[in-house]
Amino acid sequence: MSAKPGARLSWQKALSHLAVMAAVAVVLGVVTAGLAIPFAGAVGIGAREVARSMEDLPEELETQALAQRTQMVDAKGNVIATHFNENRVTVPLDQISPNMIKAIVAIEDYRFYEHGALDLKGTLRAFITNKAGGGIVQGGSSITQQLVKLTLIDQAKTQAEREAAQDDTYARKLRELRYAIAMEKQHSKDWILERYLNIAYFGDGAHGIQAASRHFFGVNAKDLTLQQATLLAGLVKNPGGYDPIDNPDRAIERRNTVLNRMAELGAISEKKADKIKERGLGLRVEKIANGCVSTAAPWFCDYVWNYLLKDKDLGKNTAERSRLLKSGGLTIRTTIDLRFQRAADQAVADRVHPTDSALGGLAMVVPGTGAVKALAQSRPMGNMVAKGQTYLNYTVPASYGDAKGFQAGSTFKAFVVADALSQGFPASMLVNSPSRVSMPESQYKGCSGRPYGGGSWPVGNSTTSGMKNMYTGTRESVNTFFAQLHAMTGICTPYRLAQRMGVELTSPTGGQGGLGAERTPSFTLGIADASPLEMAEAYATFAARGKHCAARPVEAIYDSKGKLVKRYKPDCEQVLTTPVADTVNDILRGVQEPGGFGYSNGLTLPVYSAGKTGTTQSQRAVWFVGYTPRLSTASMVAGANSAGEPISLQYQTVGGSYIASASGSAVAGPMWKGAMGVVAQGLDNVAVVRPDTGALPPAKYTTVPSLKGQSLATAIATLNARGLKATIATDKSESYSLSETVMETSPSSGSSIVSGGAVLLRGNSNYTPPPPPPPPPGSNKPNKKNDKPKNKKNNKKND
Repeated sequence: MSAKPGARLSWQKALSHLAVMAAVAVVLGVVTAGLAIPFAGAVGIGAREVARSMEDLPEELETQALAQRTQMVDAKGNVIATHFNENRVTVPLDQISPNMIKAIVAIEDYRFYEHGALDLKGTLRAFITNKAGGGIVQGGSSITQQLVKLTLIDQAKTQAEREAAQDDTYARKLRELRYAIAMEKQHSKDWILERYLNIAYFGDGAHGIQAASRHFFGVNAKDLTLQQATLLAGLVKNPGGYDPIDNPDRAIERRNTVLNRMAELGAISEKKADKIKERGLGLRVEKIANGCVSTAAPWFCDYVWNYLLKDKDLGKNTAERSRLLKSGGLTIRTTIDLRFQRAADQAVADRVHPTDSALGGLAMVVPGTGAVKALAQSRPMGNMVAKGQTYLNYTVPASYGDAKGFQAGSTFKAFVVADALSQGFPASMLVNSPSRVSMPESQYKGCSGRPYGGGSWPVGNSTTSGMKNMYTGTRESVNTFFAQLHAMTGICTPYRLAQRMGVELTSPTGGQGGLGAERTPSFTLGIADASPLEMAEAYATFAARGKHCAARPVEAIYDSKGKLVKRYKPDCEQVLTTPVADTVNDILRGVQEPGGFGYSNGLTLPVYSAGKTGTTQSQRAVWFVGYTPRLSTASMVAGANSAGEPISLQYQTVGGSYIASASGSAVAGPMWKGAMGVVAQGLDNVAVVRPDTGALPPAKYTTVPSLKGQSLATAIATLNARGLKATIATDKSESYSLSETVMETSPSSGSSIVSGGAVLLRGNSNYTPPPPPPPPPGSNKPNKKNDKPKNKKNNKKND
């Protein structure tokens, strides 16, 4: 127990106190030898041993850069997200209010600018008081010693190191002192005070004076008033105990203690101190979200974060890059346009609700640069499934968002068109495209030149049929036309073109012939999974006249001092010739013109636009990918349960509207128009370059051989020997046998056909004889000998 006031100390207690004083004097190593040695000898402590212990410690404490928060901003500097391990923004001393400097010095170390590494007077007083009181009553550490302790804690790599930095032992004090002496030799008092104010924890997640000023009062550190500064100065001793949010009464009491101390030292007048003590806390708490949740663009933010985690220039591994991003005090200037983002968010929210059994996604990419301007998703970021929340980003490829995407439907037909043009198939080439055909899988060659398989692929149209070319076949999205066109191109080159244009196709092991699950004849119908960002990036290649630029969400990164760390330049490659790309643009603009699905569903813009619809089998996903020369946007609505697994959109209520039958133009198209209709007002109406057909690869021609009377098997072999592709018409019986006899071909025998083109074969099971020719002129005239009909009744029947 501690002695009562005025009581006489026993000789044992007195000796104990003298021993403490002697030990302190020796350990601190700053008093004269005449004072230290006698006391040391009295308690058996060798001054030389203490000195030797101090010499064994490192002479300097390396001070590493303090962890600072990183901000993502748009091109105008608007903050869109903040990431941090510690919410801190370091500021120089001249950017800290004099009120704060006076307050912290007064309450923590009033003789800071007068003494060296420690205040001997204050330390001895604290030790005597604490020992007499039987506990910790006063602190005696100088600001420099406190900084050493805070630095050791901050730089500790293990829990053991953190605990050692806070041990209540003389060994720890000795270590702090040695480091403090070295720090005072190396740095000025102003440097020490500046770092102390930047490293100190002020509570409620605020590290450093700038973060604390913004958090508790919404002002910068340089603008702190005396009322605000004295509150913050008081928090350093016990941030949790004096938390002004949870413990306002204790916080006021502590602030008033600081005011009293300042008045006692003459830093302020008593009158001023009393005036401020009459006031409340004056808090204006400013919460800063850590991470992407609840930001203005959560899915874009998430994409940026994962994009940078893959950047090897930012660290040798993911953990190192994450530390830099959360602690480096970086400014990440992104490509987002918040006007575009708001338009995208609104368009998606208007048409797909978070709890719907569907997902809506939209992505915007700038042609020619790859800059990503917006990403929007119907399900908000979070972990409350009941509210439709998710942490899976469905707007980006699986490599950035953990969701594999959804089948893109007929939007993939554009890749086959582009590849066909590149191979020399003319856009005007007519192909007989009946309502149903069966494609022999042997007609599809893979990258190795081997046939895809030995079976048949039945294909049907949900739209029109007849003679189609690339313009009409694309505008009307005729499946049987594209099944034949894909046989002409082969399944390898359109697949590789889609990859070069930004679609992350993986072609995993499997599929017939080992060619992969995505590299199939049905590739042209969009059976591969894709994300809105991939499709927007790919179609931006058409808009940029064949130049593909990889999607890019970041412009540049700067360090905490504004120095450039890295600039992210456009990563572009010409993957299509400009004549081919111009022709594709001319073909796709038909979707937005009379006769096209976009036009008939009101998806046109006040500026030039082109695009393609997409509807998958079983109506599980619908798409509209459209673009202008200045912006490419992909819109997707996919049936999905709460786990994100594909289901049909048919008979679902999505966005408050019942879907009897889903289509890209009617469901995904309006979402596209909702976003593009807003941003198009700021887009230039750039003149579209008409295709130079003379600059396209020239087509070669051959003659259709005579095939009538042959079996289908023989006819197919005959065509293949000529380098032509065979298609079997099944629009009547919906089946065929290779032993059937060929009754009709289209084009007919002897006709000119593009080399590598498709010939439609009709076997006898699907053959309908043509109607008999009309009678020759005059054959129905009455007989001159009897020009009146004999039977009036029969005459009426023949009317």
